[in-house]
Amino acid sequence: MSSAQVQIVTQGLSKNFGPIEALKNLDLEVKKGSTFGFLGPNGAGKTTTVRILSGLLRPSSGNAAVCGFDVLTQQDEIKGATGLLPETPGLYSKLSAVEFLEFIGALNDLTGEIVNKRIDQLLALLGLEGRQNDLLESYSSGMKQKVLVASTILHDPTLVFLDEPTSRLDPSASALVKEIILALAKETETTFFICTHMTDFAEDVCDIIGILNEGVLSALGSPNEIIDQVGANDLEDAYLKIVGGEVDREKLLTWRQ
Repeated sequence: MSSAQVQIVTQGLSKNFGPIEALKNLDLEVKKGSTFGFLGPNGAGKTTTVRILSGLLRPSSGNAAVCGFDVLTQQDEIKGATGLLPETPGLYSKLSAVEFLEFIGALNDLTGEIVNKRIDQLLALLGLEGRQNDLLESYSSGMKQKVLVASTILHDPTLVFLDEPTSRLDPSASALVKEIILALAKETETTFFICTHMTDFAEDVCDIIGILNEGVLSALGSPNEIIDQVGANDLEDAYLKIVGGEVDREKLLTWRQ
């Protein structure tokens, strides 16, 4: 695969926090225009990986290139080419949705008519056009998450990192985010790198899935390939077989005996 076709490539990427090995020798390629799902239990190293790839954290060893930029020396270029929605993002609660998005646009050198048009379109798409001038402190958690999704794609990045993007959304809003991802990936060749616990979401949205367990990439392939590799019924079943945690239903009620 040529470098022009690859948005992310890692070679032996590792990160230690003192004696803790959060990420161990990650070798990975993510193709341009693909939707990559990163699954794994809490503490597996998913967020650490995203922080390294988005230019926020230096690896302990190994290297990676994101959108053609080196994670060790070109962090600012990476931040300009990508969008990031972290798992626990912050909002300026005393701003309205429009003011917050204007602020995000200015940070990405977007001003004037172009940013105003994008803001109007995104807020309408996300069903927030009637509340665009209300302070964010009055928003529900799901509405705030919608504004954060809009802020992540506002500057039209070529690669978007999403860490648990549907964690605070109801089913209808989750379905909308799913459709936005699929449409952008298809129509604009935007690449998505999505960390999620939702195996059904990943199965519906992602072309390729990597399963990370204790810092090690334990499985890689399309959802169907991973399901077939371990003889599972669906992706959730495959995930549990790979990382552990299968439920023994016969033991669930033994406490009553």
